[in-house]
Amino acid sequence: DMDMIIQIAKKHDLYIVEDAAHAPGAVFNGKKAGTIGDVGCFSFFSNKNMTTGEGGMIVTDNDDLADKLKLIRSHGMTSLTMDRHKGHAYSYDVIDFGFNYRMDEIRAAMGIVQLKKLKKNIELRQIIVKLYRKKLNGIKEIKIPFDNYSQESSYHIFPIILSLGINRKKFIDMMREKGIQTSIHYPPVHLFSFYRDKFGFEKGMLPVTEEVCNREVTLPLYPHMDTEAIDYIAGAIDSIIRSKEAVRLD
Repeated sequence: DMDMIIQIAKKHDLYIVEDAAHAPGAVFNGKKAGTIGDVGCFSFFSNKNMTTGEGGMIVTDNDDLADKLKLIRSHGMTSLTMDRHKGHAYSYDVIDFGFNYRMDEIRAAMGIVQLKKLKKNIELRQIIVKLYRKKLNGIKEIKIPFDNYSQESSYHIFPIILSLGINRKKFIDMMREKGIQTSIHYPPVHLFSFYRDKFGFEKGMLPVTEEVCNREVTLPLYPHMDTEAIDYIAGAIDSIIRSKEAVRLD
């Protein structure tokens, strides 16, 4: 509920940082994801909707934040190497703490090309998701989350939720045997070792989160999947579900 988040942020004088890593091109209430808050963060990792192999970008309409981010990305230096090379500056000062977060020209060039393909690729992903939903609709042992989502999604991944009676590990193993790679998005963050050790989180503290995470499986999704691949995956799922001795818990 971004409207409520904005109200809370204004009341307490807080910045809103959007994690839009999975949402380039997505729209929420008429606004592009990443532009609703003060800062929007995007990932260009290899499995994202648009990629430069690694890296990402931050967007903001706040000039002060933009200037701060430019300093942080380059060791807190007041001018870049290219500025000095072109004669726009002859020296530099370090006026803030910073890191080396600069994107190289090759990745930037890849990103420009990827950006031009983003809208079309999202449209292709949407078609695939609709086909998945149609093919899997009759399998009562799985649930497709966000089936009635009314906003404009980027269709980054396609998750399904297995019923309580299905052994997820066996399901994933049997999918692999049929040549289908699946993933888990995501393990409960609060149960990672760092958060358990640092903040004292324990299993059972977020029972709904843990239950959903333990039953989630992500199916393959990429823009140029063909109908035959989707038919094969849907058929494999149906076959595995019907193989009760292989996937049912004791």
